Amino acid sequence: MKKYKVLFIAAIVALCAGLSSCVGDLNVTPIDPNITLPEDVLSSEDAYAQVLAKCYAALATSSSEGPDADPDIDGVDGGFGQYMRALFYMNELPTDEAVICWNDKTVANMHNMCWTSSDVFVTAMFSRIYYQIGLCNEFIRRANASGFQSANMTQMIAEARALRALSYYHAIDMYGNVPFALDTDPVGSTGPDQISRADLFTWMVSEINDFMGDLKPIGQNVYGRVDQGFAKMILAKLYLNAEVYTGTAKWNELATVCKEIINAYPSLESNYTWLFLADNYRCSEIIYAVQSDATNTRSYGTTTFIIKCSIVSGNADWQDFMGVDDGWGGLMITPEFINKFDDGDARKLFFDGGDFVNDDTRHTFEIADYKSFTNGYTTYKFKNRTRDGGYGAAKNFPDTDLPVFRTADAYLMLAEAVLRGATTASSAEALTAYNAVHTRAGLSAVASIDLNDIIDERGRELYWECFRRSDLIRFNMLTTDTYIWSWKGGQQEGRSVDSHFNLLPIPASETNANSKLVQNAGY
Repeated sequence: MKKYKVLFIAAIVALCAGLSSCVGDLNVTPIDPNITLPEDVLSSEDAYAQVLAKCYAALATSSSEGPDADPDIDGVDGGFGQYMRALFYMNELPTDEAVICWNDKTVANMHNMCWTSSDVFVTAMFSRIYYQIGLCNEFIRRANASGFQSANMTQMIAEARALRALSYYHAIDMYGNVPFALDTDPVGSTGPDQISRADLFTWMVSEINDFMGDLKPIGQNVYGRVDQGFAKMILAKLYLNAEVYTGTAKWNELATVCKEIINAYPSLESNYTWLFLADNYRCSEIIYAVQSDATNTRSYGTTTFIIKCSIVSGNADWQDFMGVDDGWGGLMITPEFINKFDDGDARKLFFDGGDFVNDDTRHTFEIADYKSFTNGYTTYKFKNRTRDGGYGAAKNFPDTDLPVFRTADAYLMLAEAVLRGATTASSAEALTAYNAVHTRAGLSAVASIDLNDIIDERGRELYWECFRRSDLIRFNMLTTDTYIWSWKGGQQEGRSVDSHFNLLPIPASETNANSKLVQNAGY
């Protein structure tokens, strides 16, 4: 089986359920003798493995009780508060890749780029990041202090550190100067200090290189657990955006780590669409994916959200095409983004629903009204179907895992690094890497590339994989008038917005609770 069974020890999770207070819980012994202490539970390496499973599962589920029951985060809906769904909201909805027509709370503010520090969706993402960091910190703290010191424990600690690094990558990318909590912080402290973006970058590079050797080599861990390839991809993402984060570019370092990734992994998957199907665990190109299924990782986020929001409800034929039992509708693609694809591009997986709906409910190419469920084409990139035409194990919750890192991304990062001045790889290597991705989509190889080709190819290859916001910022396109798309800034024709929207605000609830935190400029 590709899936791991999610096991949950409440006594551990209760210790790290806080947000800004994730290192501030009191170290007390309960009076009630019926309360189970972590010390009573963590009596074997297997018990620690079960807690580590929660660190993984928290990326996929909202709680351990079901898709929307008793969510891990207080005050945040278990549906939209799921980690990967919140990540999609923050990194896709503000861009040309996605518009959502729902009127839930302030969700429209995401694409319109007019959110505030009290926005519930901004808060949900921040909360998920620091809940995950808290889980990993508590695992690392207790594992290091345990009496079980073995190669297996060392590897599990490294995996928890790698998962923590992923969340700190999301924090530095979206929020900038953020609270900084580690497993070494004393229990009972008043709340994390704030770390500058540049200092967090430096710590992350050092931290990843420190635990790298304790992870399984690339391709040698079981599916669903991280290895050195995962850690190298986080390093690559840091180097890719180093100039944004610190003011100093790291193109040579980026090219070097990307070459290491490319050399270690097999060639790209022959069929692009296989990467986003219910049996995508078979794809060696996927370095790491958040797992989804109807038994162990039921969630209203991950690919459940992505697939069901791509189709309308009540249309059995359309639902069968996507391999699910219902549809929520609401997610569309801007026409400006679709226009970046040639007709022969295998990644051009957009349509108006015309095979399943009549002319009255057919989707329009243009988005005249972003609140309309039929304005804007949708995509069938993600499906709960298998490569042989079958279905996932169930239709209520898809079996399609959500890729976090893929080798194709490393190919495109290598090409960008060289175009931006890296000397640790050649122009020939950059062109070869770009063409490997480009021709896999059924397109002819090109003789030369520039940075405009890179940003467009990254969009075509990686759309809805939660990188577009960061990419547009690096190319100075997210908030400026350099690139305009439908409903950018809340106007149908699009407009520029203030540059402070390149960062999300620290939630007001956090700055109010922790006087050490300084709000990002403009909020």
